[in-house]
Formats: sequence, C-alpha cells, structure tokens
Amino acid sequence: MSLLIDKYIAGFSGIFVGQKDMLPWHITQHLIGVLQEFMRHLGADYVIRDGIAVHKTAVVEKSVVLKAPVIIGEGCFLGANAYLRGGVYLGTGTTIGTGCEVKTSIVLHHSAIAHFNFIGDSIIGSNVNFEAGSIIANHYNERENKRISVVAGTEVIDTQVEKFGALVGDNCRIGANAVLSPGTVLERGSIIKRLALVEQLPAG
Repeated sequence: MSLLIDKYIAGFSGIFVGQKDMLPWHITQHLIGVLQEFMRHLGADYVIRDGIAVHKTAVVEKSVVLKAPVIIGEGCFLGANAYLRGGVYLGTGTTIGTGCEVKTSIVLHHSAIAHFNFIGDSIIGSNVNFEAGSIIANHYNERENKRISVVAGTEVIDTQVEKFGALVGDNCRIGANAVLSPGTVLERGSIIKRLALVEQLPAG
C-alpha cells in the first residue's frame, strides 16, 4: 500500500514527524490527539488558551468559532463567521475566508479557502486555492455501503473508514462550486474546473 504524503505535499513529514508513515485517513482519524501533542511543543510566539493556539501575528476576525484543538500558524487570516472544529491545523500564511467551515483537517502554508467552503477530514498542501463555494465532501450520504476507497496511481485502496475527504497536493487550484468526492487524491498542480464534480471511482 503506497500513499506517502510527502509525494503530494513537500515537507509534510518535517512538520508532522510522528505521522510521516501514516496514511492520510489514519492521520485525520487521530488528528485531535496529534494536535494536542503538537501544541505541547509550540513556542512563546503562540497564545494558547483552552486548547486553541493562535500565533501572535495571525488575524482572527470577530464571530469566528474555534473548537479545540486548533493551531493557527504565523500570518494566518480567518474571516468573519469561519468555523473550525474537530481538530484543525493551519500552516503559515493560510487564509480561511468568510463563512468557511473546516473540520478535522490540515491546511498547509499559504493556502486559501476562499469563501463559503466546506473542507472535511482532509489534508491540504501548500499554495492551494479553493475558489468560492468549492467543497470537499467527506461522507457518502447516498450510498448503502459508506466505506471509502481511494485511487493512488493504478492502485485502489480500501480505507476501511466512512469519513475521509481528500488528499490535495501542493499548488492545486479548485474552481468555484466544484466538489471533490470522498476519497479524492489530487496530484501536485492539479486544476479542477469551476462546477466540476471529481469522482475517481465508479458509483457503488
């Protein structure tokens, strides 16, 4: 089984050293514990209160809701009415725009979740841009068998979990109102057109 995150996201294992050999859906499943441990090693440039760590240079607008554990990195910006829950890590210079919901996800450096997006149970690389209204679905509501499989190259992997969104490589661009179905894997530099539906496996 081969789906090493560093192939998709440069330097991931340098940040999440203990998770370098874990599969993406195992990381999201255990992300709360991972972030709680990570938080213990943050420096004095973070303000940490009630399981929420915010870098002193980050901007968090009024009416943002943060549910621990959350780590907000250097130079991040969170717009009004953003909602982060279930364990969220934001890398340096990342933007979460107005009305976005991010659940149980890692979003690395200088990425932008623009406006009114949902990102669920996912790992997002650096310099990724989600235009307004684009989402990552993390659950097959419509299927009787809700277990999620992913495609990595020519390999189909049964995750054995019922909640996992996507692994999105560095420098991807996701167009407005596009939908990434559960289990999506995007190579670095992928471009998803506006209004597109990404289904990497037949409906089943």
